[in-house]
Amino acid sequence: MKILISEIPEEGLALELHESLESDLIVSPINARLKIDKVGTEVIVKGSLTAEVKLQCSRCLKDFIMVVSVPVDVVYRPVEELRGEEIREIKGDELDMDFYSGDELDILDLLKEQIILNLPMKPLCSEFCKGICIKCGADLNQDSCSCVADEIDPRFEALKRFLK
Repeated sequence: MKILISEIPEEGLALELHESLESDLIVSPINARLKIDKVGTEVIVKGSLTAEVKLQCSRCLKDFIMVVSVPVDVVYRPVEELRGEEIREIKGDELDMDFYSGDELDILDLLKEQIILNLPMKPLCSEFCKGICIKCGADLNQDSCSCVADEIDPRFEALKRFLK
């Protein structure tokens, strides 16, 4: 869905979206409530979105579905502002900034980008996920393995003497 920046009214634009994307990651339609305002050449997008995403647990490696709720607060500026600046340091207040070219702003790209940026670094299927055994590979959530876990890391062997 594309928004023409020149057609954003002075009072802003309120959008309620229910959009589907073809993606291996996002498995449900994206529900979003957005308020789009134009201040000079800046376009300010605020609101929230929710979607279901398919992730892989970082402990047991099983796929699971997670509901992601994301607050949206992005400022768009014209890409022409960057002309002449090849290398530039990004300041803290510019982290939620993006650039647009021409008169169009693609809202679906914004929503997809916000979902991806807000995914957990190490997704877990459950807070209590036990993972897999590092020796036999058994899923410790379903089975218990008979592997002996009394091996001590050789780097900590010297510390074992302090316990005696």
